[in-house]
Amino acid sequence: MTKNSSDQFSKQFLEEVLSPFGTVETSYEVAGEAQWVDVFFAPSAPSTMHELGLLGRIAQTPCLIEPFRNQPSTDEIRSCLLKLFQVHGDYRRQARRDEKSLPEEQLPYLWILASSASENLLKSFGASTESDWGEGVYFLPTAQRTAIVSINRLPVTFDTLWLRLLGRGKTQQGAIAQVIAFNAGDPRRSSILRLLANWKISIEVTGQVSEEQELMMALSQAYLEWEQRTELRGEQRGEQRGITEGEQRGALKEAHSLILRLLTRRIGEVSPTIRSQIQSLSLPQLESLGEALLDFTNVDDLHQWLRSH
Repeated sequence: MTKNSSDQFSKQFLEEVLSPFGTVETSYEVAGEAQWVDVFFAPSAPSTMHELGLLGRIAQTPCLIEPFRNQPSTDEIRSCLLKLFQVHGDYRRQARRDEKSLPEEQLPYLWILASSASENLLKSFGASTESDWGEGVYFLPTAQRTAIVSINRLPVTFDTLWLRLLGRGKTQQGAIAQVIAFNAGDPRRSSILRLLANWKISIEVTGQVSEEQELMMALSQAYLEWEQRTELRGEQRGEQRGITEGEQRGALKEAHSLILRLLTRRIGEVSPTIRSQIQSLSLPQLESLGEALLDFTNVDDLHQWLRSH
């Protein structure tokens, strides 16, 4: 699995679940040398985030969120801390310009979401648990305003579900199965399955399937569930499935957006004319194009496919 593919899923996932509750900025630029934080979040109504469980508790205050598909190295954690302190410096300078005081508790917190974290790694940064947070959440000394979440150590409860989706191996696969088991009418199920389906297709486009075979099995099930929901196969019509006209339009819009993103990654930017042609395709045609584009090597392949369809 390429780092970029998993990073993209993590950012999209966090943006999807946090955006109803505040401002989300992905690839947040930090002053100084060119550096970016994966996700910066500022809550607008923290008290309403209980439905996100542990993730909602983490995001009660402005925070930097750095997900890691693998266990982060010592240097990677130091890099995260450096970005945090630079953000703190920006906050302090802005407060001085505004002639305002800035209490310590108003400085953003750093949350490092690691698929795993060894005892040696945690010990090297002086990280320890706090009784009111439970297993899997480790806090660095107070002044550093940083915590490391070892996702594989989190208890398997609904409270930890949204974080376990960012884990790895059996931890992540179990979380995906939990989402699939949601009630079919749950809007959270639909949105998360869409992101997982996008991730599966991205893995196939980049040719990294063999590196994550177990994950692909879980993602394939998520893709099938999403496909059935959006009628990507065109096997049933909206009136048969009780899907409203608005939902059908939404599904079609999502499919157009997904195909255009995948084409851009596969063959580069497409012209406005070609983009318009793709946006006029039906769901069954988009399914066919989604399968065909895995073999595209240049824009001529796309032109030829459009002419034949």
